[in-house]
Amino acid sequence: MKSQEYLPPDFLTYPSIEISSTSKWQDIVDTVLPYYRLDQELPADFAAKLDAIAAKYDAPEDRMIEAMRLVQDNIRYVSLSMGRGSYIPRSPTTVVASGFGDCKDKALLLASSLRRLGIHADVALTDLDEGVALATILPTIRAFDHVIVKVAIDSQTYWIDATNYLQGGRADNLIPPDYGFALPIVADKAGMEKIERKELYQPTTFVNEVFDFPKRKGEPLKLTVTTTYWGADADSMRYKLVSQSAARIADDYLKYYNRQYPGMKSLGPLVTNDSRDKNLVSVTESYDLSAGDLDADNLSKDFALKSDVGIRYLPEPDLLERSAPIWLGSPIFRRHRCTVRNLKAHFVGPEDNDDVITPYVAFKARWTSTSTEFQVDWFLKTLNDRIPAKSIGPYLKSLKKINDNSAWNYNFAYSDAEAN
Repeated sequence: MKSQEYLPPDFLTYPSIEISSTSKWQDIVDTVLPYYRLDQELPADFAAKLDAIAAKYDAPEDRMIEAMRLVQDNIRYVSLSMGRGSYIPRSPTTVVASGFGDCKDKALLLASSLRRLGIHADVALTDLDEGVALATILPTIRAFDHVIVKVAIDSQTYWIDATNYLQGGRADNLIPPDYGFALPIVADKAGMEKIERKELYQPTTFVNEVFDFPKRKGEPLKLTVTTTYWGADADSMRYKLVSQSAARIADDYLKYYNRQYPGMKSLGPLVTNDSRDKNLVSVTESYDLSAGDLDADNLSKDFALKSDVGIRYLPEPDLLERSAPIWLGSPIFRRHRCTVRNLKAHFVGPEDNDDVITPYVAFKARWTSTSTEFQVDWFLKTLNDRIPAKSIGPYLKSLKKINDNSAWNYNFAYSDAEAN
């Protein structure tokens, strides 16, 4: 049998037999429960910070977020996966004193901190890559490679990965880790629990490009790009902005535009704005393209407007005749808008409806125009996390149509007679 790419974590490629010494997850939990006591003493200075949170915030949801940030932002993540450290967490006192910890250490510290703040929290076992399959396998301690925290406030459940850094949002817009399932370490009635995904009601990345064509001969084209990130994409971008130099990020962006429009030059450093509570991050770039570069190789007469809505994240398998579904993974919802201004003619988009709507992915393109401005809006959203094997053929046809309609070319040097 040929190998099949892009497999869902819970899909069995070959027949297999599982053998376990127990049929209950509670037996697995009871094995590790003594190491995850949540009544351990916290260092005095750390406890004082928690008490300050309690004094400042009455709502348990706010206390949860502030404690989360205290652990995520101030205790460095360092993996300790040798010997005893592979399975047993260090005490909160040791972790705080050292200033670092792995997933077990940080999860235990966060859960203990939340308990001190009067919030019910438990440590939970999960798997970073195979978590979706946890609900389908027999109980075994070897099923896990990661530890997170489950928080219960009234009837609401929150899942927090303490190893994240600078995570944004408050309780109402906190993004749970996309690990599928987790096993809370509790004394009674332990069982695998699903980590529910939040429905995406707005794009998590919105790229807004504005091209100002020169009004007079000899002037440069101006390009302003504002990209807004929300939710999980904002968390990723926030981390990128602190883990890489702004100059390197700006250089990567400039290279991207130079591949499309040779000669593009940056007009200054990136301008960033971060609303951490709303979990919104925006990045603004400014460029220009000289009149000579705009005219070179007839660029203005064959000017490309290209969408960046995450099409590259959609898998395209080589093997068509396969028995396995295709795994789409975490949800995607992206938008890209191009606005071209100062035109001397009226431009339009395709008359035919080029929407692609399937049970698995949706792609739309919308355009508007005036006598001096043309605008196109692309949207891409995944609607499921997998594509059944029987639907792979239609999916690949839809993917081709998406790619064909993700870039439009125009002769923006053209002028109407009245414009002349």
